[in-house]
Amino acid sequence: MKTFSPIAALLLTAAIASSLLPATALAADRAALERDARAALQKLTATVPAAKSLSKNAAAVLVFPKVTKAGLGIGGQYGDGVLFKQGKAVGYYNTSGASFGLQAGAQQFGYAMILMNDKALAALSANEGFEVGVGPSVVVMDEGMAKTMTTTTAKDDIYAFIFSQKGLMGGLGVQGNKITRLKD
Repeated sequence: MKTFSPIAALLLTAAIASSLLPATALAADRAALERDARAALQKLTATVPAAKSLSKNAAAVLVFPKVTKAGLGIGGQYGDGVLFKQGKAVGYYNTSGASFGLQAGAQQFGYAMILMNDKALAALSANEGFEVGVGPSVVVMDEGMAKTMTTTTAKDDIYAFIFSQKGLMGGLGVQGNKITRLKD
């Protein structure tokens, strides 16, 4: 007779328990996620004028209030977010990625993707998730770019703003990132 290791038994128990969670727990988690995402977006637009002006003309804004990234040679990142369209939450997403190379550390951060047109919004819903770097152009805004950006110079599909960085992650590596819609 084959027995399970304690770790395998723990993982199996956790998987079964998570599948039995009531829908109200999911709704509470989503309400908290929406509250955190809305607060993060408000703070971002209050402190970064380019984020404020771009979000006014955007088709939608996808906000991940907390993404956790860690690695030692092999790494990964994960976080949940909310898609806002005209100020209303219209979908829930997760971002996940893997990386490998010379890297070490752990950090948390948030990011907002301002989707400027219907093409960018359609890419988010197409297929089985949106792979960053494939499809519409994504511009990661740093402080210098954010200071010179205006709505008249904005020509790209998606502008990403990273905020609330905590921790330290350093090194060189190859990374992939995918954004997937969570089931309702």
